[in-house]
Amino acid sequence: MATEDGADGAARRGTPQVNATPLPTRRGLLAGATAALLPLPALAQSDWPSRPIRLVVPFAAGGAADSAARAISPVMAQRLGQSIVVENRTGAGGSVGGGAVAASPPDGYTLLWDASSHLVNPALMRGLPFDYAAFVPVSQVVTFPGVLAVKADFPGRSVAEFIRQAKERPGAISVGTQGNATAGHVGLLQFSRRAGIEVIHAPYRGGADAARDLAAGVVDAVFITTVSAGPIVDSGRARFLAVATLQRVPSRPDVPTLAESGFPGFESNEWAALFGPAGLPQPIVAKLHEALREALGDAGVQQRLGQIGAVPVGSAPADFARFVREGREQMAVLVREAGIRLD
Repeated sequence: MATEDGADGAARRGTPQVNATPLPTRRGLLAGATAALLPLPALAQSDWPSRPIRLVVPFAAGGAADSAARAISPVMAQRLGQSIVVENRTGAGGSVGGGAVAASPPDGYTLLWDASSHLVNPALMRGLPFDYAAFVPVSQVVTFPGVLAVKADFPGRSVAEFIRQAKERPGAISVGTQGNATAGHVGLLQFSRRAGIEVIHAPYRGGADAARDLAAGVVDAVFITTVSAGPIVDSGRARFLAVATLQRVPSRPDVPTLAESGFPGFESNEWAALFGPAGLPQPIVAKLHEALREALGDAGVQQRLGQIGAVPVGSAPADFARFVREGREQMAVLVREAGIRLD
């Protein structure tokens, strides 16, 4: 015999009504109990990010590192579901911006977009209120290939001829870099040592200034990045001799590497990388790295990076941590042996 369903039928039968709210399931009870047992930081990580992220760039707006950050961060923000605000905090070789991030809570909402000075600064700067070794490496994001270029009328069209000129005129050839203790300065020192030559180091306030004086013939050569030297080479006012990468640069396929010019394994690049403050939880590191890798695979991002001479990397956190650790040790030895100073 058919029965009547619903509250109306129950009322007509005089049956007591029961609250229609469904009882919690066993799965729901377990989930609630698990959430109650999780510490608050773990709960915060599970819904990270829930508000905008601040990305501190310790260099001036418009430079290579800053340009790369602004090319990549919008796509990362889309993947993460929150905006990423790029903030330039310049000064003291990048340590001002580094200090701002070091003093921030490790909640993933303040991150550092640093460069190769991250490895050199600990050996050069004393009395810093923070420890560079305490930052959590997330990924080396891009590299900016280093390059050896000479003025248009330099009497030599190869690395071998450059070395011959330097040996014939020891201490007479001037080579500009983007400044003391920069990637260009370190690369020049390493190259000079391996080549057995002595040149005059001419530090500038940036790669663009060094390139300008190369074009004017004020210096004989530069050891800077392809992005800085490219415009004057394209205008015919300078010539590339070699790039300081292990493989040829796609945007400059006709330029040989120093590795294939008699210096196997030689590599000296500027780079930009993502770090978090000490204690940044690994789940957040993993989310950041995943969003970063996805952004680097975006066709629009790749096009913008190519326009500024950046080569995508996106290394895994563990690999980058090893790179940072070994690089810091190498830089400490080089700074001490070469007597590098900031001024």
